[in-house]
Amino acid sequence: MGKADTTNVMPLGDLQDCITLPLERVFTQTIQVGSYVMAAGHLRREGGTIGLLYASLGAIVGSGWLFGPLHAAQQAGPLSLGSWAVGAVAILLLALVYAELGPMIPRSGSIVHISHLGNGPLLGRIWSWILFFSYVSIAPVEVTAVLTYANNYLPGFLAGEAGVLSGRGFVVAILLLGVFVLLNFLVIRWVLLLNSAATWWKLIIPAATIFVLLGFSWHPENLQLHHSQGDLEGMFTAVASAGIIFSFFGFRQAIDLAGESRNPGRSIPIAVIGSVLIGTMLYEGLQFAFLMAVNPADLAHGGWSHLAFTGLTGPFAALAAAVGAAWWGVILYVDALVSPAGTAFIYTTSSARITMAVGEMGSAPRGLARINGSGVPWIALLAVYAVGALFFFPFPSWQKLVGYISSVTVLSYSLGPIVLLQLRRAMPDAVRPFRLRGAEILAPAAFVVANWIIFWAGLDTLSFTFIALGILMVVFLVYHYFLAKERRAQSLGWRYAWWVLPYFAGLWICSYLGPQNLGGRGLLPFFWDMAILAVFSLVILLVALRTTVADQVMRDYVENLNAVPEAAP
Repeated sequence: MGKADTTNVMPLGDLQDCITLPLERVFTQTIQVGSYVMAAGHLRREGGTIGLLYASLGAIVGSGWLFGPLHAAQQAGPLSLGSWAVGAVAILLLALVYAELGPMIPRSGSIVHISHLGNGPLLGRIWSWILFFSYVSIAPVEVTAVLTYANNYLPGFLAGEAGVLSGRGFVVAILLLGVFVLLNFLVIRWVLLLNSAATWWKLIIPAATIFVLLGFSWHPENLQLHHSQGDLEGMFTAVASAGIIFSFFGFRQAIDLAGESRNPGRSIPIAVIGSVLIGTMLYEGLQFAFLMAVNPADLAHGGWSHLAFTGLTGPFAALAAAVGAAWWGVILYVDALVSPAGTAFIYTTSSARITMAVGEMGSAPRGLARINGSGVPWIALLAVYAVGALFFFPFPSWQKLVGYISSVTVLSYSLGPIVLLQLRRAMPDAVRPFRLRGAEILAPAAFVVANWIIFWAGLDTLSFTFIALGILMVVFLVYHYFLAKERRAQSLGWRYAWWVLPYFAGLWICSYLGPQNLGGRGLLPFFWDMAILAVFSLVILLVALRTTVADQVMRDYVENLNAVPEAAP
């Protein structure tokens, strides 16, 4: 168990080229701005447990609570309560995996570093790109949500019935995203303080909404409606497409800020697990209040699937007005600005750390890892702003966009269970501030559930994701083998990453043959397809574990990463 595998060993020279030397250069180089030169700064370890907990909670409670309950009810009716439970269990499995992995590499953007651990530099690069796009797209989505609600009393931000940004809306969105970027130039202590203040508001308003709706409207007969097979399938598909899993992604903020935590071994597990549990209680309460508050007359024609509210006020503001609590609807209008804005702010913070880590690993220009004297990865912030602005161009609805984000983000997390099992074998005696009990069962379960969520997002979403990755892969290989002369001799580690091709192909085939309501051909029933995908996932997991780099290489990798100074005490 603890012996190093001497077969299929990745040369340590490759490891240094891909990991150690870039990191050393990043932290010893100087930053030149105009005629001024200042030494590269350090990230500051100023984040406490409460700050990291609020960072995760602040990201969890965003636009998801304003849209998710309606979309979940439309797809699953009263079984939407089960959708939130399924989503919570799924994300908690992944969160527990990263609660162990995060403190082992207590660096900001550690999810990127984790992706390079067990299967060589090629796989690490692929996952770095997946992570980058999954992070940098969320702040623009939240900014769009802010303008969508603001359009109700400041018309002109949206164009047409599709809800896409108008010319004015595009300009304001660019400026608003810029404000969040500028605020992130503050030192991390002030960033977390601002987020903590906003999080109190973001928790109080949704919690109070539960009691207001239940106090003004109580229709228990809404929960007794007949459940069809479609509702049961919708209970699972809503996890990916109704914004449920999208809402829970905020747990990762604590991991992304690990390099700026005073005590990551204690703070990260508490923040990760605590934020998921608190978020679950809040969202289950909101979904229950939504189901109970709807007037049964609105369900008489078409049931839950045809439930709709006029205008773009959002379901809870509309419900508050309908049950006679219009005064609370005004408060919800305000929260419709604060909640998405707060989430956009903290996601800008974490996106910069992820981008910084991508630069550290050489998967993007290494200048992205530069840190100024205040401990801010300033070039990464500018890159997040530039790329994030592209997401303001016309996209489909919020619901479809979060379905894409959910799919690509869960795909990025699916590597975590594999890495955890690899490290358990390679470093059985390593210090683990948080040790996941039953990892031999829970890690494979997390991998299966992650692939189910990708499947629930639908064929169109999966096809778009794989096409984008394929284009990036072709561009990178052309650059590596034909343009970057200094890199041609470096091994990409194909023999450790080849299993990704059948993995992606299998996911796509299962979706293609799957139910028609998910975009497939309808050749495999929904639950049979899930069973086949579960077996396929376990086979891929075994293959990935057998094609890993040598145990000693992984040990050296972790030691090299933790040896390079990143944060000032």
